[in-house]
Amino acid sequence: MKKATATRDDQAGLETTTSCRTLSVRANGERVQALITALRPRQWIKNFAVFIGLVFAQHLFDVRACERATLAFVTFCLLASCIYLLNDLFDLENDRQHPLKRTRPLACGQLPVSWAVITIAILLATCALLLLALHRIPIQHDIFTPLGGADVLFTLTLLSYFVVMVLYSIYLKHVVLIDVFVIASGFVLRTLAGTVVIAVATSSWLYMVACFLALFLALSKRRNELVILQEQASHHRQILKEYSVPMLNQMITIAVSATIMAYSLYTIEGATASHDLLITVPIVLYGMFRYLYLIYMKMEGGSPEEVLLRDRFMLGTVTLYILMIVITLYILPRVLLQV
Repeated sequence: MKKATATRDDQAGLETTTSCRTLSVRANGERVQALITALRPRQWIKNFAVFIGLVFAQHLFDVRACERATLAFVTFCLLASCIYLLNDLFDLENDRQHPLKRTRPLACGQLPVSWAVITIAILLATCALLLLALHRIPIQHDIFTPLGGADVLFTLTLLSYFVVMVLYSIYLKHVVLIDVFVIASGFVLRTLAGTVVIAVATSSWLYMVACFLALFLALSKRRNELVILQEQASHHRQILKEYSVPMLNQMITIAVSATIMAYSLYTIEGATASHDLLITVPIVLYGMFRYLYLIYMKMEGGSPEEVLLRDRFMLGTVTLYILMIVITLYILPRVLLQV
């Protein structure tokens, strides 16, 4: 009788232990999912700006240049996720009291603070290792040797991006107009990093295009937040009380005009010096106008990456643009040489 009772107790204890382990595994699985959400991998699409220099400098089929650009892209993705985690940690208490932001993994408690801190440390360490790996891929002709070399300049650009984004998370996002300019600077620094890492010279007009386009996207995001949230806009983001829809409409118009003008001048005066790129101007015009249509008529524009992936006309425009760039810069010159 005692043996039977002992056996039942052992079985109950084993079932309890197994149940606890199952719950622990499930809890850890949910935390991993929450961590992935907090890293915001969908935002990594912005880091494709790193490849702009590679494409327009006509190094797309250069194996070493592609390797270096890919390492730069991965480094920016990890660093951006690190910044997102830092931003959520800085705003943790405010997010918990916010009607919308309280559902974020850190704010709602799905992701422990300790996990976020450890992940930040791991991401920064991984970025450092990637920088070391970058040094092992030599550059045949480093035009930046007088300035310390491509690796040094890329590291400085990466550090500048990190410092600027951290300052944005702490303070600059609360300063009217400066907030959108800082967002735009992130795209410019990505573009700069992409050209520096493969040691190529790029037209200043290309940086102007990146700057104006980024300003256009940032202003569109602010407008979308004002229109969608209306009276609750300032609760979602305090800086929104400093903006108005008419004001943003005017600035968006200026940014769009500047982007189109800068790109048109780049196709004529850019480092590629190929007037054939002029055929891509109508595609860019349509893309900008389509985005404006989505902003004003469909009340979109809050998330550029979602607009790109959801709207088939925008996705088709970008695909056609990339195809035309490859044909113009890579295929057509070879065909003309053979002729």
